[in-house]
Amino acid sequence: MLEYSCEEATTLLQKNLENAKASLEVLVADLQFLLDQVTITQVTIARVYNWDVHQKRIRQAGAPAKYS
Repeated sequence: MLEYSCEEATTLLQKNLENAKASLEVLVADLQFLLDQVTITQVTIARVYNWDVHQKRIRQAGAPAKYS
């Protein structure tokens, strides 16, 4: 078990707090990036689904497939 003087303990805790705040900033930025990526992925999935529905309707109508 370690013993620290009040000054040493305060210095150590202050350093730990600064490190934790820096880590929190990085994590928040990473989470924001992931949120953006999830949104982009959802939009892409919706577009692919809508394209597929459009293609199925074209095939059912008997018209030649057209990319748009």
